[in-house]
Amino acid sequence: MRPGLYRAVVLFVLMGCSISAPPTSLPALQTETLWNILAPGLEQRVYQPDGNFLGQLHVLRIDPTVYTFRAHYQPGEPLGIARWAEALSSPVAFVNANFFDPEARILGLLVTDGVVYGQSYQNRGGTFAVQNGIPRVRSNIQEPYQGEALDQAVQGFPMLILNGENVYSTQQRDAVARRTVVAQDNNGRILLMMTPLVGMTLTDLSASLAESDMQIIHALNLDGGGSSLLYYDPPGAEMPFTFPSLDPVPAVLAVYVR
Repeated sequence: MRPGLYRAVVLFVLMGCSISAPPTSLPALQTETLWNILAPGLEQRVYQPDGNFLGQLHVLRIDPTVYTFRAHYQPGEPLGIARWAEALSSPVAFVNANFFDPEARILGLLVTDGVVYGQSYQNRGGTFAVQNGIPRVRSNIQEPYQGEALDQAVQGFPMLILNGENVYSTQQRDAVARRTVVAQDNNGRILLMMTPLVGMTLTDLSASLAESDMQIIHALNLDGGGSSLLYYDPPGAEMPFTFPSLDPVPAVLAVYVR
């Protein structure tokens, strides 16, 4: 997306208008200081690092003993949030996943139900993988993919947190942008995060996650900018909470009740 158009759409979102998506509940945009229990094993909060309202993170914390994860891929046929919601079978939540090229083909590795797409990144980034039913975030540098059987997987870059430490900073251009993150805490829970407003730099995001109270062990940056989206529809909710992407995306990481 062109920078000028990106800024225009962000302003549109800040003014409270919707972008071709199901209605979004306004309370989801309020800053929360505690975790809200949406359902057993599913919690939500808004984390506002250093009082940065425009960089706030909407976070879902998911117990993998209650919920399972699955990657979905539409090669060359990207979808917006509403169409993804229609295409999936009763997801509890989903976020955008891999980076992709102009032809809407994923970059890096993606595995859905054991079927492998793409090629794994070498010496960069990380992988969210489900193996033998157990989800995990791992570094491609410390633990490169070597063709082992995976149930599900998505990839991105860079790693933001590794072994509880901030591991990303750069002297190069590091723009403020919307972000999507998958992380794992010290209890093995999976966290899906998205910045629905203006967003943050990767450097600031990495530092903020390391300093947060979320006890994150590993965190991986997924595609951001115009691709960032978050959907969640907890059991019993009157309507789903939707934070749409500005562009359609060909891949998502979805959450389902076991």
